[in-house]
Amino acid sequence: MTMKFGTIASGSSGNCLYAGNEETHILIDAGISCKRICEGLKSFALEGKDIQGILITHEHADHISGLGVLSRKFHIPIYATEGTLRQISEMENLGKIDSDLFQPIEVGREFKVGNLSVESFSISHDAADPVSFLVRDGEKKLGMVTDLGYYDEAIVERLKDSNLLYVEANHDVHMLQAGPYPYYLKRRILGEKGHLCNEKAAQLVTELMNDRLKQVILGHLSKENNYPDLALATVKNEVEDSVKVEVAPRSYAGHLFDLVL
Repeated sequence: MTMKFGTIASGSSGNCLYAGNEETHILIDAGISCKRICEGLKSFALEGKDIQGILITHEHADHISGLGVLSRKFHIPIYATEGTLRQISEMENLGKIDSDLFQPIEVGREFKVGNLSVESFSISHDAADPVSFLVRDGEKKLGMVTDLGYYDEAIVERLKDSNLLYVEANHDVHMLQAGPYPYYLKRRILGEKGHLCNEKAAQLVTELMNDRLKQVILGHLSKENNYPDLALATVKNEVEDSVKVEVAPRSYAGHLFDLVL
């Protein structure tokens, strides 16, 4: 069975990822409109009705803005921590979401969506109870981590032995410092509950190098404080030639990647 991964949107203006195989299809976050998500799925030869679960990392708008319409239209279960689900349930701009769709998850405890195994792990971000996810299909492992101010050994341990990594490369530090953002926002992004810069992304990927890792996708790039070519060059400069590195498109669906053992 072939496990695939693709990005539908990736960046500070909206995030939505896809993972699945022939039998099970899931989304990770829904931070763009239902219409755009369905257009992205169509490029993967899928429809909204094919999605069996939506995993939510945290409650910021660029990760959940399309969740209300999408979940109502297709009656899709929503998997998130209790803290995140509580925040979502209180957001009037999402509209009424049937509480029966809420599926509380426990950090670090594996659960199943169809025939895929999913596990969450905690990250450092300025949200109620933020997590990232691992998705497994047998021996194949997809590791994802964005929206974190720093990483530690616990996160490295979770992500190790991934066949494909989706990793945040949010900003170039010098661009951010010299850019137009107000001081408080620069402090937030650079802080321990902010976002990973290009150099930190490169360091993390370097720590995760192993014989299983075939593909790295850089995501959640800032439109104002980064360039795709800069993020790509920073990371590729640190990793072995045997690993392919690409940058996820910001506002349209990328191509589907096969997870290869």
